[in-house]
Amino acid sequence: MLKFTKMNGAGNDFVLLDNLDGRLALAPGQIAHLCDRHRGIGADGVLIVEPPSNGADFRMRYYNADGGEAEMCGNGARCFARFACRLTGKAGAISFETPAGLIRADCDDPDVRLVMSEPRDLVLDRPIQLSIGRVMVHSINTGVPHAVVFVEALETTDVRKLGAELRYHAAFAPNGANANFAQILGPAAVAIRTYERGVEDETLACGTGVVAAALILREKHSAPSPVSVRVRGGDTLLVSFDKANGTYRDVNLTGPADFVFDGQIGI
Repeated sequence: MLKFTKMNGAGNDFVLLDNLDGRLALAPGQIAHLCDRHRGIGADGVLIVEPPSNGADFRMRYYNADGGEAEMCGNGARCFARFACRLTGKAGAISFETPAGLIRADCDDPDVRLVMSEPRDLVLDRPIQLSIGRVMVHSINTGVPHAVVFVEALETTDVRKLGAELRYHAAFAPNGANANFAQILGPAAVAIRTYERGVEDETLACGTGVVAAALILREKHSAPSPVSVRVRGGDTLLVSFDKANGTYRDVNLTGPADFVFDGQIGI
């Protein structure tokens, strides 16, 4: 039997597993089974705590619901940090390796604050033809690639249909991008809905998408730091940042990371 912990970060839900002893090896099909909402535990992804290799406290492995490994997940990283601290008894600031770079987290507050890796690959005002016509798309990699489209009516936007079109568009080939639709709420406030690759559907939240939307709001509308971002699940996350000489530094993502339940499952 496999012991697990179920957690959620702003409605983005995960299965957390301990592999500090290095004995756990899951195939993609087993990961997909764990994430199955009808025959498994149900989750947007699986997070695994492993020993570090470069001097950090931990190594984070993240797998999407389809069983494929991804570079980073902001909401997942907050859950990972809180789970790793509970697992090992550590408190306060920790660090962990990801394919997107070293992530630092502070678990002392009710919410978890992440110091993200530096964003890259910023592209603004790219016209892309979708089924509704030509839209202006902005993109940035905040650990994983994200496309951001500003809309006037977020609630009536067909996120599943348009998100899939953007996710698989040739402009983001071969790996695709997460698709975010954002509505401006104020000078430093935005609401988003996200279609996530690997889940292949809209999720209640996406941490790296939250960061992407905040930084694009800064680029296009000179939003000051911090930017508040309301996600589909109803939570509001904060993104703070510094920008100097055209480069973003000290990008922080702060939001909830909640334990749901512990259990065991046969795999």
